[in-house]
Amino acid sequence: MSKSLTLRSGRRVVLNDSDEESSIQAGIDADSETREPSEDETKALRRVGRPPLPVTKERITIRLSPDVVEAFRATGKGWQTRMDSALKDWLKDHNPTSNNR
Repeated sequence: MSKSLTLRSGRRVVLNDSDEESSIQAGIDADSETREPSEDETKALRRVGRPPLPVTKERITIRLSPDVVEAFRATGKGWQTRMDSALKDWLKDHNPTSNNR
């Protein structure tokens, strides 16, 4: 029986057995333009694609009224970003440091 992995998404991936791996390796070995990179070559590779984004937000824990959370959640995916935007809009007209008790 073939070995398999189950991904976080629930998708099952069947792994190659030793015969399949040998066949693949033989094909690689037969191709003069294909080779395994050395360790130094592997280390010299650079990331391709979109660069990692800098952390632009702070993770916090906050208690909000259920009706507020439900209203934003009802707007669908991206509701936390919309809530962040709403708070930024509020800050434009209010100075939270002047309300300290």
